[in-house]
Amino acid sequence: MKNLLLYIFLLISVLSFSQNESSLAESYYKEAAYEKAIPLYQKLVKSNSFNTFYSKRLITCYQEISLFDKSHEHITNLIQQNSYQTFWYVELGFNYQKQQKDSLAAIQYQKAIDAIKSNPNIGGITGRFFKENSLLDYAVKAYELTMELNQYANYEFQLAIIYGEQGEVDKMFNSYLNLIETNADHVGAVQRIASNYITENPNNTYNIALRKALIKKLVQNPNTTWNKILSWLYTNQEEYQKAFIQEQAIFKRESEGVSRLVTLGKVAYSNQVFDVSKDVFHFVLNNSVSTDNKLEAELFLLKIARENKSENTIDLFKNTLNTYGYTVNTVLIQKEYADFLTFTLNQPDKAKAILENALKLNLSKFEKARIKLKLGDIFVFINQFNSALVLFSQVQSQLKNHPLGQQARFKVAEASFFKNDFKWAKTQLKVLKGSTSQLIANDAADLFLIISDNEPRDSLPTGLPDFAKAKLLSYQNKNKEAISVYNIILNRFKGQNIEDEALLELAKLYKKKTLFNDALNTLQKLINIDKNGIFVDDAYYMAAEIYKNNIKDREKALEYYQKIIFEQASSIYLVEARKKFRLLRGDNINQ
Repeated sequence: MKNLLLYIFLLISVLSFSQNESSLAESYYKEAAYEKAIPLYQKLVKSNSFNTFYSKRLITCYQEISLFDKSHEHITNLIQQNSYQTFWYVELGFNYQKQQKDSLAAIQYQKAIDAIKSNPNIGGITGRFFKENSLLDYAVKAYELTMELNQYANYEFQLAIIYGEQGEVDKMFNSYLNLIETNADHVGAVQRIASNYITENPNNTYNIALRKALIKKLVQNPNTTWNKILSWLYTNQEEYQKAFIQEQAIFKRESEGVSRLVTLGKVAYSNQVFDVSKDVFHFVLNNSVSTDNKLEAELFLLKIARENKSENTIDLFKNTLNTYGYTVNTVLIQKEYADFLTFTLNQPDKAKAILENALKLNLSKFEKARIKLKLGDIFVFINQFNSALVLFSQVQSQLKNHPLGQQARFKVAEASFFKNDFKWAKTQLKVLKGSTSQLIANDAADLFLIISDNEPRDSLPTGLPDFAKAKLLSYQNKNKEAISVYNIILNRFKGQNIEDEALLELAKLYKKKTLFNDALNTLQKLINIDKNGIFVDDAYYMAAEIYKNNIKDREKALEYYQKIIFEQASSIYLVEARKKFRLLRGDNINQ
């Protein structure tokens, strides 16, 4: 027993010593201290004769300090000791190549390739050795020959990587799709890799290559896998109508339901492509047997009608709720209807009645919280701040650590701000600046900054109450009145801190009312106040977006995105500005 324990102890000690030597050798290697690494790798090779990694490291160390005879000797010994390890011919050839003996190198490379014919099992490691030495053409030959001789061998992934390095875009995507053809489980991985190459621009070289490869596969071997990837590509290109065509084809061939179509409809909606979103949700409505899916489609069709300012929106709401009833299942539609009645039709009393009845339904605490938040919004709309604060505070206390609770706290702060209780608003906002929701945290930080910068000091007016009034009017969709108050602030408090905040909010209102030139002029005034001001990056980004999306002036959009890139290095818009700048300029994002 003692001898056994002693043996185990010695074995562990040897393994531990070997691992320490390996780590030290690798450390020297990475620091380019090859002379120090060589004796360590020599020991490791001696005690691990079948470990190709240590031998390869030793060979490289010799080569890096021009000990080519030493590396040649070591490689030839390896070949003599293990004649079936013909991949060492790659290293022998590379050793010649390092000495600029290209003709001798080519002979050894060919030996390595020819050896695969008699032993295809060695082809994978031979291809890897070629790849590691950046001998990409030979690596391709090795992998392709191996796959030709062994029907079970699959090196499409390795080939795709090599083709990518060579700039052979068509071959790269063909290899990735071949990989999927052998195993559909690779779809997700291939899409993640492809997303490093494709952009929103359908005319990007990589987008074109992937599209061509997919269509070719679809013709050769009709399979919904190709439709799904095409749909994914078109969605990334924001060509939602084309994605819809693919999704319809998938739906007809498979019995997976409409979940993919619902997702597409939502993506199109979020990107404001309402015509396609509408078509998608009508398709869902007509082809789904699930009430949940039908109600979700109805909800988005109502949202689209609102966005499009359709004259019959009120009738659509009434018909939908008459069809499905004012039940637990239609709570989201009821909430949307209440929002529409309040903020579009200015009928808050009708909206309140709908939501108060909804609260009597058998809802979960989360559904009730959402209804209370919307009801609180309506109370703010009609200036009944205390009633709103009661509802918001209830949600905040009931769901403290939930996103709905954080949202409720922000609404408490906002309502307090509207009623000029700036101290209490700041108390809430200070907590929210560390919110797990980045959107709430950003909004809280912005409002906190506005209050902190403009609180009255020494009884001197700063315009903060007027600013709160203008924000409330904007919240209530009284945009004309809000614009008037902002202009009063700009006249009365010119040169004070609140001027730039008022200009930014005024520009937002002009943009909302599609008065784009007025918005741009207002943003320019903000920039002129102080080109190093804290809101200048907001002004640059908003101007760029207006020029890009509304005025369709590509050159001006590029100019303003570029200002963020070169003048506002710490801006939260930097990443997005750089991406949009490169897309507008026609760059490949992955380069």
